[in-house]
Amino acid sequence: MNTIRVAILDMYNNFPNEGMRCIRQLLRRAETDNSVFFEIDTFNVRAEAAVPTLEYDVYISTGGPGSPLASDELWELKYFAFIDALFAHNKVSEIKKHLLLICHSFQLVSRHLALGVVSKRKSTSFGVMPVHCTPAGAADPLLAALPDPFYIVDSRDYQLTDLHEERMAATGTQLLCLEKERPHIPLARAVMALRFTPEIFGTQFHPEADGEGMLRYLLTDEKKQQVIENHGEDKYNDMVRQLADSTTIELTESIIVPSFLRRAIAAVPEMAMA
Repeated sequence: MNTIRVAILDMYNNFPNEGMRCIRQLLRRAETDNSVFFEIDTFNVRAEAAVPTLEYDVYISTGGPGSPLASDELWELKYFAFIDALFAHNKVSEIKKHLLLICHSFQLVSRHLALGVVSKRKSTSFGVMPVHCTPAGAADPLLAALPDPFYIVDSRDYQLTDLHEERMAATGTQLLCLEKERPHIPLARAVMALRFTPEIFGTQFHPEADGEGMLRYLLTDEKKQQVIENHGEDKYNDMVRQLADSTTIELTESIIVPSFLRRAIAAVPEMAMA
């Protein structure tokens, strides 16, 4: 059985979260589905300023709490040095490294590449939301099997809007998804997914979110009270209803990350020769 080296860049800064559980669950499933063994190392980027080398085959950079706006913290300098090294490697090497950027990581890299405006939202976006694909998104190998709209778990205080067309063109970045249409609100729609390169893909939302697990988590007394206090009982009931629907989050979870992992595995030289 082939061994694939996976680096998880943990951006949660030691905060309790569901994201790491979901990512590890998807990795375990992908091992079985693709008949491979994942050798997984986790790097606590924000709490320990730890980043991986370029010796791994697959990279997943997680979501996380807090601001994605510029700081002079050591972890941020090291993180962007890693991101730049990975982009540079893929430009010159025949062996490409695949990277998935989720939520906080997506915001950070979008800001680093000056692709648009990363700013704080007027209010938190939280819940199960519809997302619409652009023509490029509808044709993207990670999204093509999803309906339009498809549904995602959204949890963010910040957003990427007002893309810079010249920077998008110069970097070859493609706009894949936008948040739900809001004709009654005179604000720019947030960018929800970008294809940075053929190997580097990012989402503002949480493609790793597990509908069944998220529902179980939401039904605990502590989380129920927290959501109702922060977002209201209607929002809570709407999330419970949508998470229980197998055509929403469960469908999204079954397609995006598994498709990313299949493509990443296929790019590993040992797998390409198998």
